[in-house]
Amino acid sequence: MGKSRLEAFSDGVIAILITIMILELKVPAGHELADLQPLVAPMLAYLLSFIYLGIYWNNHHHLLQAVKKVNGKILWANAHLLFWLSLVPLATLWLGESHFAKVPGIMYGIILFGAGAAYYILAQSLVKHHGSESAIEMAIGADVKGKLSLVLYAAAIGIGFVQPMISAAIYALVALMWLVPDTRIEKILTGND
Repeated sequence: MGKSRLEAFSDGVIAILITIMILELKVPAGHELADLQPLVAPMLAYLLSFIYLGIYWNNHHHLLQAVKKVNGKILWANAHLLFWLSLVPLATLWLGESHFAKVPGIMYGIILFGAGAAYYILAQSLVKHHGSESAIEMAIGADVKGKLSLVLYAAAIGIGFVQPMISAAIYALVALMWLVPDTRIEKILTGND
């Protein structure tokens, strides 16, 4: 079956998640610059989560460029990814309102780990469906950055029990790693090695 409905649905879900996150931000109580102080942590949490959702949208888009067809397993793998991403607005709100407290920070990390693992499962399902000689297999390769991200998320979750701000810094570091779009698929599809 074709991939167009999977792409459209995924794009729509991610757009809705970003909308939900911005709607959760509250207007300052007063009209002075100092009135923004209580919004610093929620805005930082929003910024980090917006970047993460943008990264997933961007990489999902690139991943699907190499896809010719999908099957039921791929649809469920994609739904699994969207499940984890759908938890991001809740985790963002909790993280921001708690000012990056321990338990909300750990939950945020668990959700990031779940989304990273789900993306890996989706990519592997696509590789299996398209074969070992496919463009998607060549583009994904060993997926070192994806695996490193999962290791860093797991480390950040553990560190979060002791130093929540260090775990938050690790989440930001992983986002920075992915901020530059993954061009492996573009290179494979255009023949520019």
